[in-house]
This record gives sequence, C-alpha cells and structure tokens, in this order.
Amino acid sequence: MKYSQLFSKTLKTAPNATDTVNHRLLVQAGFVRQVMAGVYTYTPLGLRVLNKISQIVREEMDKIGGQEVLMPLMHPSSLWKKSGGWDKVDVLFKLKSRTGKDYALAVSHEETVTTLAREFIHSYKDMPMSIYHIQWKFRDELRSKSGIMRGREFLMKDLYSWHATQADFDVFYAKAKAAYLRVFERLGLTAKVTEASGGAFTEKVSYEFEVLSEAGEANILYCQMCDYCVNVDDIKTYHEGDDCPKCGKDKLRPAKAAEVGNVFDLGQKYTKAFDLTFIDEKGEKKYPIMGCYGIGISRTMGVLVETFHDERGIIWPRGVAPFEVQLVSIGGGSAEVEERAEAVYKELTQAGVEVLFDDRAEVSAGAKLADADLIGCPTRVIVSEKTGMQVEVKKRSEKDSTLMEVNELLKKLQTLKD
Repeated sequence: MKYSQLFSKTLKTAPNATDTVNHRLLVQAGFVRQVMAGVYTYTPLGLRVLNKISQIVREEMDKIGGQEVLMPLMHPSSLWKKSGGWDKVDVLFKLKSRTGKDYALAVSHEETVTTLAREFIHSYKDMPMSIYHIQWKFRDELRSKSGIMRGREFLMKDLYSWHATQADFDVFYAKAKAAYLRVFERLGLTAKVTEASGGAFTEKVSYEFEVLSEAGEANILYCQMCDYCVNVDDIKTYHEGDDCPKCGKDKLRPAKAAEVGNVFDLGQKYTKAFDLTFIDEKGEKKYPIMGCYGIGISRTMGVLVETFHDERGIIWPRGVAPFEVQLVSIGGGSAEVEERAEAVYKELTQAGVEVLFDDRAEVSAGAKLADADLIGCPTRVIVSEKTGMQVEVKKRSEKDSTLMEVNELLKKLQTLKD
C-alpha cells in the first residue's frame, strides 16, 4: 500500500479530549475515528489490526475444536424474556419496531446460541460440541470511556460449548483456558488468569484474563512469585498485604488491570431455560452442561496500544501490525532515489512482505519519519541518497539502524516469521 493512496492520514497534533493513550494514538495515527462516545469507525489501518487479532483468535479456537458460525445482532425480546435477561441486564439496548414488537441488540449470544444448539443436540453422542463467532456487541453504557477499551459498540469472539457431564466440561474448560493463554502470548501480552464473580451469567466463580494497565477498570490483587490473581471488585475474601493463598511466598499486591477475556461455567442455566435436552447412555433425558468463553477483539486492540507505545507513537507487536514494514523514500525530489524506492517496494511486496510505502514527494523527511514512528509498524526501511543500493533498517522498538542489502532484509524478515 502506498501512503499517498491510503484512505486515512495521520494528524500533526493529538486530538482534544482524549482520556487514554489508546484513544489519542489510534486517532492521531489514523486507525480510528470517533462517531460518538463509545462508537468508532475503523479505517483501513485499524481494520487490518482488528482482522489480525481476530485471525489469531480464530486459529486457536479451531485448534480446540471450535466451529465458526455467525449469529445476528438483533434478537427478539422473547429470547431474553425466556432467560430472564430482558429485565435483569441493565446494559441491554432495547428497540421497538413500527409494528410494536420489542427487540434487543446483542450484548451477548447465550439466548440465540442455545436456541440454535437445541436443533442439533439430541443425544450424548452429539457432544462435546463447541461453536464460536466473531461479531459486534452493544452495551448501553451510562458513560463510555477509555477509548476503544470500553465502548457502546465493540467486537468480540464468543465460543460456546455443551457437554454431557461435568467431567467432560472440566476437560474442555481447561483446554479453553490454555488456548486463551496462547492467544495472548501470540499477541505479545501477559494475561493473568483472575478469579471473579460470574455476574449475570452464572452464580459460579468465573475466570477473567487481565492485563496490567493503568487504563484498566479492574482492581486486582496478584502475587509476583506465582500466577495467582483475584479481582477484588467481586471477591472480598482477600486484601492487600495478605499472604498469597496459592504459594505463600509473597504478599498480595494491588494493581489496575484491563480485562481482555473471560470464561464461564454456565452450568444448566440456559439449557434448562430453553429446554435443551439430550438422551444419555442410559436412555434418560438430561440437560447438558454449558460454557461460554469470550475475548474482546477491539478491547484487546486498545490494550495493545496502552501496553506498547512510547512518546513517539505506537509500537505494534509483529503479529498484529497493520504492515510488517514501513518503507520511507527520502530523496528530496531525486528521481534516482524515487526509482530505487519503487524498486525496493516491488521487491518486498513480490516476496510477500506487507509494506506501507511512504511515497509522498512533497513531505519532508522529518514528517515521514515522525509518521512512521506514530503508526508503529515493526520495521522501518529507508531509501535515500546516503543508502545507495542498500537500505537503512531499524526496528520500531530499537534506536539503532543498520545498512543492509534488500535480500539480507528479506532473510531477516523470513526468520522472524519462522
């Protein structure tokens, strides 16, 4: 992609009235635009990042047997009334049609997916079964804040599973938690598995995946000597300074954290509400055990920016960056440099490298380099009179640059992929 043809552009100054780093940098770097509080348009740059996060999540869900579906955003009120959510879920957007019928905009999909599963699960032989989708959700927030980390419209992955026995559910539950940790590891994030209340979904203890961040809304206590972590907003058993209940080697420390995922043991709440039954090995009719597993795709994008940035801009982890390379032509109008840069762009793209080529002839070298830092692609490559037939290569996360041949750069990029 050539920068001169890119739909969105960077801003010279940070936007006003931004309360978090992710909001400020994503707008200034041209990844999002705010439509209203809590609702954003994702530009081509922003959508590339969302899609890459989604793909990593998709791959890990497929590995544990999840099958992808796509469920609707608008639900009849009858589904939510059957589960009790119509009157209990205070963040539910409710709509009335011209014919007087009531509808809800999806804040979750337990009601819809259980109705779907009832058509296909009849016997213990039909389980375990798990399906997922990546879809937009809505929350009627009183005060949307923290940029794309807490919106009124947001992108999520939901996976749902059904099991004939609690033991079978427990096996899958462990697999799902492990898959979540792999997702966040691939994203470059360290997520703590945190005990929390199940809230409106279940009376059982659930698990949240929290990333330490001052922009987060969760108050957690954690141990630095092991992986123990607890959300103190829901569970009041432990306090700052208590001995770690898991390892006993350190005191519990407070921190702010951002939730990026959660897993719930729903038990039989929804299968009973929607009369989803199966015949077991003894010929008896029973209700399956159900679980749900969520990852906030757009929220994770915001957390990544909060985690990986410096005073100059975003530093995207390689797996989710909009482009692998930002190629910058610094020629001062030199036809020779421009031709050389075009040749490098062609060589990189033909080798399968994703390149954002800043080909703007009227923009100064300083402005181009500032934009490269702001956008935050992992590798910056400069073609100039000084580089000759070589290119100047610098990682966004490092200060020093190196001169090298293009074929050497390609080898290094291939090594990183492997």
